[in-house]
Amino acid sequence: MSVLEDAQAMTSGEVSEFRGETTVVVPLAELKASLKKCRDAQGYEMLLDISSVDYLGEEPRFEMVYELATLDDSKHLRIKAKVAEDEDVPTASDLWKTANWHEREVYDMMGIKFAGHPQMERILMWEGYPYFPLRKDFPLAGKESNMPEVAFSGVAPLEGGPFVTSPGATREHGEPRARGES
Repeated sequence: MSVLEDAQAMTSGEVSEFRGETTVVVPLAELKASLKKCRDAQGYEMLLDISSVDYLGEEPRFEMVYELATLDDSKHLRIKAKVAEDEDVPTASDLWKTANWHEREVYDMMGIKFAGHPQMERILMWEGYPYFPLRKDFPLAGKESNMPEVAFSGVAPLEGGPFVTSPGATREHGEPRARGES
């Protein structure tokens, strides 16, 4: 069965194909069942990634994105589900162990919680950090921290160093290692 046929058999959700990649959009209420069917009935043994998108100003605000593949790497499938700001997403950690860390990262960076997750706590930021850094309403300059030794929004420690480029500059001026090569 092709990936497109897998997707059409899996759900009544919207199925699209673009540049050889198949995407299925399912309602949040059908997400867990769709993921389970992909694993059990259609052979998608691997969960490659879980990510999320913030559509600030739209409702629902978020979208979950799951990347699935077969062990022989012959088929890839993307599953998406829209999530409102106050909704929890069902965990996939009981389907794929790798979902544990992916879901914790999504929670830590976007604030989306996963119902039934065995360890729903931050993985990158410290416990008690009140913000979600990958949300579109988080300022690019960062926010002041009560823990300046842990997080800061001052000058980056490598600024001007050998591995830091300056955007908008010529190659010679923007890439310090390129000096003298042009």
